[in-house]
Amino acid sequence: MPRNSCSYELRVTSYEAREHCGLFGIWGHKQASYLTYLGLYALQHRGEESCGIVSSNGRGMLQHKGMGLVGDVFNEEVIKKLPGDRAIGHTRYSTTGSSLIKNAQPLLVDYSKGAIAIAHNGNLVNAAMLHAELEAHGSIFQTTLDSEIVIHLMSSPVYRNHNDALVGSLKVIKGAYCFCILTNDALYGVRDPYGFRPLWLGKIDGAYVLASETCALDLIEAKSVREVEPGEIVIIDKKGLRSIHPFKKHRIKPAHCIFEHIYFSRPDSKVFGETVHLVRKRLGAELAREHPVEADMVIPVPDSGSSCALGFSQKSGIPLEYGIIRNHYIGRTFIQPTQIIRDFNVKIKFNLLWEVLKGKRVVVIDDSIVRGTTSRTRVRTLRQAGVQEIHMRISCPPHRFPCFYGIDFATRGELIGSRHSVKQIQKFLGVDSLGYLSLDGMLKCVTANPKEHYCVACFNGKYPIEFGGEGDKYALERKCCGQ
Repeated sequence: MPRNSCSYELRVTSYEAREHCGLFGIWGHKQASYLTYLGLYALQHRGEESCGIVSSNGRGMLQHKGMGLVGDVFNEEVIKKLPGDRAIGHTRYSTTGSSLIKNAQPLLVDYSKGAIAIAHNGNLVNAAMLHAELEAHGSIFQTTLDSEIVIHLMSSPVYRNHNDALVGSLKVIKGAYCFCILTNDALYGVRDPYGFRPLWLGKIDGAYVLASETCALDLIEAKSVREVEPGEIVIIDKKGLRSIHPFKKHRIKPAHCIFEHIYFSRPDSKVFGETVHLVRKRLGAELAREHPVEADMVIPVPDSGSSCALGFSQKSGIPLEYGIIRNHYIGRTFIQPTQIIRDFNVKIKFNLLWEVLKGKRVVVIDDSIVRGTTSRTRVRTLRQAGVQEIHMRISCPPHRFPCFYGIDFATRGELIGSRHSVKQIQKFLGVDSLGYLSLDGMLKCVTANPKEHYCVACFNGKYPIEFGGEGDKYALERKCCGQ
């Protein structure tokens, strides 16, 4: 393989998990950009690589985006340069394409139907095929994002306006997606017909708001109206709010991503009709029922393990203690883009309370184990702190299959749960016992929807959307580099 800069980057970049993104949009508020900035702050946990805002006053669009956290990319002076009463924003972790400024969202382009900005959360499974077809017909791509494919589809001369172009394009793409799309005349909120990812509709001071999670609505004191339905397109313009359902006749069964409840979403958010904290408490209680143990204390791995640990403690009667303290100024190891950064963060992200842990039998509650390297390092530090026994409990089944719908779980060969038994994983981690929540036990804890309405493909390999081959995050980049 040639040692050019592009191929070298592809060889050395390592990802443990593909975090999807955070979306925010608002229409009809004089402080649209500032509220979008606050909304992105609340959604920072959904992506820490880059962020951006596009605003409009109805006559033109302005954009600011950059690499890094919301608080680093935006300040008061930047917000003042984004006037208008409508805006969309995005926090990104790369689902397709590298972590580069050209791939930061929202994407803003001018084409025959006018200016359009698009922000995407999810992953298109037929992106490589569509990319090749569009290039063969003369399309020139500026990024390696699957999101850009939607814009190229919409630019087809067969469509008369944005509405027709969007509906026609959605019938071509396949995969998991939520979109916030802004034109000078309208704000669109789009959710795929399976409802993999959450998208909420809210209202503040007469203005409509779209957000990936309700925590963003809470921060700006917007009222939650409802979830955007799977397969629904909401259109917000000067006439108000209306919606269309281009997929309704197909009767597609929902496939909500169960990992939104297990890990991704903030505990104070409402997702798929349920408050995440309460779902996680039920996961912990079920875990205590399935895998009882004698111990002195239950300690969570902050933060996604905290609610689950509370449920485990209440069900088992073992006291809850905080033996692991998180440094909140360090990004989430689960979504850091390189192994070197991830290993460094494991060491400085958490600190142990040695006086609390020494000589104790502890139950460590964590949300998941992907490769196992982070958990193994954590167990080693607990041993160094003098913990007598370590019993690890995980609030989901072993990850045995990769995800192609917007989560960068590694290829199947890199998932520790696909290659090893629970006993082997226990030995690798160096714990005294290891218990995973069963698939049935996990699904028992979600009550707002039938359990058949959740995607659990990463656990059982049953993919709601079938497609050929194994997904590749860098497929479009390898294509552009001639590999």
